Amino acid sequence: MPWLSLFEHPGGVAVGPGSHVVYDVVRNEAHFGAAAVSGHALSWELGEDEPEGAKLSAEVDLDPSVEWVMRCDRVDFPPGGIAYTHVHRGPGIRCLLAGTIRVEVNGRAHDIAPGSAWFEAGPDPVLAVASKTGPTAFVRVMILPRELQGKSSIRYVKPEDADKPRLQTYRIFVDEIIDLHR
Repeated sequence: MPWLSLFEHPGGVAVGPGSHVVYDVVRNEAHFGAAAVSGHALSWELGEDEPEGAKLSAEVDLDPSVEWVMRCDRVDFPPGGIAYTHVHRGPGIRCLLAGTIRVEVNGRAHDIAPGSAWFEAGPDPVLAVASKTGPTAFVRVMILPRELQGKSSIRYVKPEDADKPRLQTYRIFVDEIIDLHR
């Protein structure tokens, strides 16, 4: 199974071609494949082995018969924003840029601080509650079925949440088809 890994580069980074996403923290932009950032950057890579020096790595179960996309997006919450109990159709690693967020997965709560990273497997129901005192934002890379390219990946689980307001906003930076067979 492949590994999805997040690296932090306070002084910049350059990566070659491949299944990489580089996010420029200062410019709030991301690039797929070969890229270079001279300032603070985050990078994700999908590789065959668990790399050394990663901020966070997770082995991801990806069906090789499915076509996949590597998506990098940013999620912003106003003070008190909530992502009601939901799932995604693929795994991903997130990194909190601003604010705080409480993430509840399978009955366990985790308080996330700025700069911290966390993994979500995709099918596990997640409730995310942002800081009540200020804006919260995170950037993430998910591996999703190609049929979701350009489409929302979130599915709300509880029927009572269907009509609740969605205050969070999303900005997709990268949504590129990847080849697991390279």
